[in-house]
Amino acid sequence: MNSQLPEHIRARIDATLDAVDAGLRTRYPGAGDRIQPVHTAYVGADRATADTPAEWGAAALELLHRHADFLVGLDVTDALSAVRRRLTEQPVQDLRIDFEDGYGFRADAEEDAAATAAGKALASWAGRPGAPTSFGVRTKGLAAGERRRALRTLELVLDAAGGVAPGFVLTVPKIRAAEQVSAIVDLCAGIEAVHGLPERTLRFELQIESPQAIIAPDGSAPISRMITLADGRCSALHFGTYDYTAACGIAATDQALDHPAADHAKAVMQVAAAQTGVWICDGSTQIVPDADPEGAFRNHHRLVERALRRGYYQGWDMHPGHLVTRWLATYDFFRTATDVAVPRLQAYLDRRSGGVIDEPATAEALATTVLRGLRCGAVIADELATRATELTVPVLEALAARTYSAPDPR
Repeated sequence: MNSQLPEHIRARIDATLDAVDAGLRTRYPGAGDRIQPVHTAYVGADRATADTPAEWGAAALELLHRHADFLVGLDVTDALSAVRRRLTEQPVQDLRIDFEDGYGFRADAEEDAAATAAGKALASWAGRPGAPTSFGVRTKGLAAGERRRALRTLELVLDAAGGVAPGFVLTVPKIRAAEQVSAIVDLCAGIEAVHGLPERTLRFELQIESPQAIIAPDGSAPISRMITLADGRCSALHFGTYDYTAACGIAATDQALDHPAADHAKAVMQVAAAQTGVWICDGSTQIVPDADPEGAFRNHHRLVERALRRGYYQGWDMHPGHLVTRWLATYDFFRTATDVAVPRLQAYLDRRSGGVIDEPATAEALATTVLRGLRCGAVIADELATRATELTVPVLEALAARTYSAPDPR
C-alpha cells in the first residue's frame, strides 16, 4: 500500500508500535488452554485425608437425596440427574489442604506431621479416577511471624508427595504488596533448584483479601504488577471474602460475597487479569447446610448463579453441601446459556442474523461459553452435535480465538 509519508517516519512508527505489540503479546497472551475448575474445596489439614474427596461426594449425595424435593423448586430439575452422576464420579474438581485460617497455629511437630500426611494424600490423588484433577495446599502467609513456618510446611508437603504432581498449586494468602510476589517467585525457583525439580513446575495462586492489594499507598492498582512479577507462574487470583470485608470495616452481620465492597474488589481483579491467562476465583460463604439446610442451599445457589453471571466461573466451597448447589447452579447456567448460544452461533456461521446481528467479539463470547459448558460436564458433546453439526470443538475453539475462517464452498 502506497503512502506519502517519508520512509524514516514510517520506520519510526513501525519501531514504536512493534515494540508495543510485543509487550502486549507478552503481558496479555490470552486465556490459554488450561481448563478452569468450577470450584476449589478447602479442607483443614487436621481433617484432610486421601479419602476426603470421596467422603465429600458421599455426604453431598446424601444431602441431595434428602432434600431433592426442595432442590427441584430451585428450577434445576433438568440438571439433577447430571449432578447426581457428577457427585458419584468426581464430586471435587479442585482441592486445597489448608494450613492457614482453617488450621491455625499449632506446635511445630504437629504441623510437620500434618504436612507430611498432606503430601502423601496429594500424591495419592494424582491420576486416580474420580480424584480432583487439581490440588495443593494453602500455607500460612508471608508476614515475618509466619513465613518460616510456611516455607517448612511447603517443603515437607513436596517431599512427602515425591515432587510436584501434575495439577499441584500453592495458594499464598493475605497478599498486600506487589513486591511479595517477587519473593514467591524466588521461593519457587529456590525449591526447584534445591529439591531437584524441573524448572518452572511450581505454580501459585494469590489470595486477594486485603484492601492494599486493590489500591496501593500511591493510589495505583497493584494486581496488574503482581501478575507481571509472577513471571508466568501465577495460575489464579482467589478472593478472600471475610478478611477483605473485615479490613474494609464491614460489620460481621453484613460480610458476604455480594457486599458492594466485595463486588468492587472482584471487579478490579477481573479487569487486571483479563486476557492474561490468570483465572479469577470467587470467595466463600460461611452459611452451610447444617442448622437450616434449605436456607443454606437457596443462599449458595443464588450466590453461585450471581457469580457466574458476573464472569466468576470458580468459587470456594467449604462444606460438602456446597457441592450440591455449586454443581446444580453451574450445570443449569451453562445449559441455559448453551441453549441461547447454539442458534446464534449457527446463524453466525451461516451469516444469517437470526434476529440478532452478532459481531466476532460476540461469537467469541458465545463459543467460549459453550466450551466452558462442555469442559465442566454441563453440556455433552454428543448432544451438542445433534443440535448443530458444524459446532465441533475445533470450530468452537477457532471462534473463541477469533481464528475461524469459513470453509471454501467449492
